[in-house]
Amino acid sequence: MKLMQTTYPLKVQAIRSKGQQPRLYVSFPLAVAAAIGLNPGDEVQWELLDRRVLHLVRLQTRPTTTKRRAVKN
Repeated sequence: MKLMQTTYPLKVQAIRSKGQQPRLYVSFPLAVAAAIGLNPGDEVQWELLDRRVLHLVRLQTRPTTTKRRAVKN
């Protein structure tokens, strides 16, 4: 079975407030958030695996709200 990989390029944004160090923000594409069930207010943290790889970890998962299960083919 071959897995299809989809990429979502984005840019890191800098927010500069007067008298403060710049803060960096990464926006999360809605399609990816929907695919993994990520919601506003979910707590996540980044794990740095190496200089090129960040791993996003959800700290708590919410129970699923769907009544039906996916069918395996």
